[in-house]
Amino acid sequence: TEDEIILFEREMKEFWTKLKSTYGTEQINQTLALRDSCKESIKALSEKWSKKLKEGDLMIDKIQEYSNEVLQQSQCISENQEHLTEIKSNLNQEEEQKKDLADSIQELKEELMKKKEIISSKNKATKERVERLCKSKALFEERLGLEIRRIHNEQLQFIFRHIDHKDPDKPYVFTLSINEQGDYEVTSCTPPLDCIAEFQLKVRETNNFSAFVANIRKAFTALSYK
Repeated sequence: TEDEIILFEREMKEFWTKLKSTYGTEQINQTLALRDSCKESIKALSEKWSKKLKEGDLMIDKIQEYSNEVLQQSQCISENQEHLTEIKSNLNQEEEQKKDLADSIQELKEELMKKKEIISSKNKATKERVERLCKSKALFEERLGLEIRRIHNEQLQFIFRHIDHKDPDKPYVFTLSINEQGDYEVTSCTPPLDCIAEFQLKVRETNNFSAFVANIRKAFTALSYK
């Protein structure tokens, strides 16, 4: 190192001083030549090691640069790995959501089919009841002086005449439908009857429709005498 070179030169000077006082000129010249040779050797060695140190510094810088690049690449790989993991997690969640959605759609389809079957069954029962009522039209008209009309929304309108002895053509009307539960339901009554709810409940219990119509006619008749 540089400190060692300075120390070596100092020792050489001390050695030269001692040698000069002890030996003659020729020996001194030989010693000087040896010293100069040593200096040249030391100088060449110093330059060589200085070059080596510079190369070493450059190598260290290169290694540090490569280390930084490797660190950046590692960070980039780590970030990409995290991103890939996140993508996989999102894909798994989407697959689960798709499966849940498919299951929900299937359940809705099955529920819709059941509702369609129920509605179809109710519609069929309603039509059958309406048809039975229409078939009974002639009987009612003949015995009770009744006119039955089919109106909107599959409703039947019952029109009684020959009730009021003062006005035989005066109509007494009630409208009947079959609700979603498949039960008879009076939707209107003119003139109104207080007992209509009771008759409606009874026909639902007994399913005796002829008695239901007859009871309403009796109630209209009783009302005409008031």
